[in-house]
Amino acid sequence: MFEIFLGILTAFGGFVDIGDLVANSETGARFGMRLAWVVVVGVIGIVIFAEMAGRVATMSKRPVFDIVRERLGARWAFVNLGASFFINLLTVAAEIGGLALVIELVTGLNYLLWVPLLGIAVWIVLWKLRFSLMEKVFGLSGLTLIVTLFALWRLDPGLHRTVQTVGFAPPASEGWAVYAFFAIALLGAAMTPYEVFFFSSGAVEDHWTPKDLMVNRLNVYMGFPLGGILSLAIMGAAAVVFEPHGVSLSHLSQVTLPVSLAFGKIGLVLLLYGMFAAIFSAALETALSAGYTMSQFFGWQWGTFVKPREAARFHLVVVGSIVVGVLIALTTIDPILITEYSIVLAAAALPLTYLPILIVANDPMYMKDKVNSRPLNAIAFVFFVLLVIVSVATIPLMIITKAGA
Repeated sequence: MFEIFLGILTAFGGFVDIGDLVANSETGARFGMRLAWVVVVGVIGIVIFAEMAGRVATMSKRPVFDIVRERLGARWAFVNLGASFFINLLTVAAEIGGLALVIELVTGLNYLLWVPLLGIAVWIVLWKLRFSLMEKVFGLSGLTLIVTLFALWRLDPGLHRTVQTVGFAPPASEGWAVYAFFAIALLGAAMTPYEVFFFSSGAVEDHWTPKDLMVNRLNVYMGFPLGGILSLAIMGAAAVVFEPHGVSLSHLSQVTLPVSLAFGKIGLVLLLYGMFAAIFSAALETALSAGYTMSQFFGWQWGTFVKPREAARFHLVVVGSIVVGVLIALTTIDPILITEYSIVLAAAALPLTYLPILIVANDPMYMKDKVNSRPLNAIAFVFFVLLVIVSVATIPLMIITKAGA
């Protein structure tokens, strides 16, 4: 029970990364709560996606990408790997850049000075800390982001204003194309593929058995929805403070303003600590996910429990992804812009990662008697159709709206 409780809290605290912070704040400022329904849809989607992936890894006792390659063949699996790995590298860069922006807010020094040091810090933590300890320390630290929820309750008019702006259409100042583009961004932020790869690989690393399927379900069914509440609180706080004045967000410092107004410096300290912990956790997960996906596809030895000498290629890919992330962040491209592109492209690539897991989750050769139920398959198929529509619409909407500008 203690492990389940910690797992739920870890999923809760680790749900919000730089993508969620940016996407939810920006949509709250521009659309109020008119896109809140997308967060709900995204949470349901990530719950289905992650539960299937965790169950596949638990029942087969094999990593997801290994099974996908065996089940679909090397050619289709390689397309899946290429899309996932590219999005993962962009996300690593976004998370490291986001960490640097948080440090800039604290110190006042340009974020570029911190990017290399943070890359080294991420590598040291991955090298030295055990998987379970790393996951819990940073996930639980991210719980301090709950201060945003209290800020929304305290701000005037707070919850009342938030409920008033709930809807399914854009405000008069925004068009339907921009509305749809930001809906895709929110969906990509909620259903980031690295979360699924990290979660399912963790099931293998922790040696889950069929007896642990309840742990899998509770972590997913409770942790992710609680994280979704945090996302909605961030959106609501931005809607209260910025939307009435027509202010758009362009810097991470603006994300902190609602909490600063509600609780002053103490609230700001708690928020910055929670942001740093949650984004650092995401940086660890994305770097590991790069190593997981590449190693599992090619059949290399992998895992944080394996000595580096015995899993040299796995660790090389992890380090390489951090280095590439640092180099992208050092190009001076705005980290917020990198974040926006990474979550939108993640939404576009979701069918490539979602469909193989859905297929394997229905294969009794791997799943035995734990294949998807008919109701779950019906919901999962509806989500797959939705993801295909999103994938087709993403690039045209990005061009038409100039990435939501």
